[in-house]
Order: sequence, then C-alpha cells, then structure tokens
Amino acid sequence: MKPSPWAFWILTMKTAILVDGDFYLRRHAIFFGHGNHDDPKKIASDLMAHCMRHIDRNKDQLYRIFFYDCPPLSKKVHHPLTGKAIDLSKSDLYQFRSQLHKELVKKPSMALRLGYLDEKNAQWKIRDNKLNKKVISGEIDPATLQENDFIYYAKQKGVDMKIGLDIATLTHKKLVDRIVLIAGDSDFVPASKLARREGIHFVLDAMNHPIREDLQEHIDWLHTTLPKRAKTP
Repeated sequence: MKPSPWAFWILTMKTAILVDGDFYLRRHAIFFGHGNHDDPKKIASDLMAHCMRHIDRNKDQLYRIFFYDCPPLSKKVHHPLTGKAIDLSKSDLYQFRSQLHKELVKKPSMALRLGYLDEKNAQWKIRDNKLNKKVISGEIDPATLQENDFIYYAKQKGVDMKIGLDIATLTHKKLVDRIVLIAGDSDFVPASKLARREGIHFVLDAMNHPIREDLQEHIDWLHTTLPKRAKTP
C-alpha cells in the first residue's frame, strides 16, 4: 500500500534547533549545579546531547543547530568595593566563554551566531539577586558585602534580533519543516507567530522555566529534553 503524503512528510521532517546561549547556560547551572558548569568541553557535549534528543532518527533530519551568544568583554575595570584594577580578559568568565565557543564550533552541524555586549553601559552589580533585594530592603548592611559579591554586567545586544531574523529566514526560504527554540523569553512571540502562519511546526524548549501566556499561545508544543534526574527549584 502506498504511504500517504502526510506519512511521507512526517518521515522527512527537517528540523532547525535555535539555542539562546545565555539562557541555556543559566538553566544548565541550575539543573546540574555550578560545580558541573566550569568545563567548556562538557557543556558543549551536554548541549549537543540536549539538542539531539529533539531529533527522532527514524523520522527527523537535523538541518542545523544555531547557538546565540556574545564574546566576553576584555576591557580593564576597577572593582567598586576595593578599587582594584581588574583585567577582564584574564577572568575565569572570559576564559570559560571563549573556550566554550571554540568547543561548540567543533561540533557537527553547529553554527555559532554572535551578538555583542553593551560595553558602553556596562556596570557593577550584586551577583546574587536575593542578596541584592536584602540590601535594598535594609536586611543586610551594604558594608558587609565582600569582593566576590559583585559582578561586572553588560547587557546582550543583537542576540534576540539574530534569532528572530533566522526564524524568518528559515521560514520564508522553506529550509525546514520544524523549528525548536531553546529559550524562555516572550520577545520571540512575533517570530513564532510568523513561522506558524507559514506552516512551520514550532516547538519551545524552556528547560522547565515558566513562560508567559502570550508565548504559550503562539507555539505548537512546549517540551524539554532535560534528563528526568535534572530538577529545578
């Protein structure tokens, strides 16, 4: 008996996987612990495994994995508490992020898509949000803060735009049948609406992070491939 056109489409579904890098790294640290979060080679392997669990080898074809991130800052700054000069290019964060990017480009079917960090408006902030709230509320005396309680923070620029443009390109050029987005930001609602209007099956993997209703409304399926042993608070 001849297979139906629908069955043939299912057997040949081509899938692109788009990963919001900063989101993935934060969720990875929550699930697997920060002690498992300082090895770029392991993170790259974990990411590849996470993505490939979205691919059914019997009916799916991987088009490409896109990983969106920013190169780390390499400028020199002064710590707000101690006044000590710090060379960010020698920091653990710089070394980790740079090495992670090198490991990712070695992976098959992986494309590294880089935005940039807003260096002009970068500033020091308290590393832990809970600690920051306690300082603001007066529960903790700011004078008791330590050097390691601060982090130099710069906002990402261009990453969300690149994700949105790639979704539009994949959609309009009919390059894929399905898009899997690993992210948790409702900024992608317009892009997901566009893809679905054009017949693309749109899957969101929010890694068990709560998502807003407007994002839930404009996806076909909410599904994560995190191992069952991985839990979130």
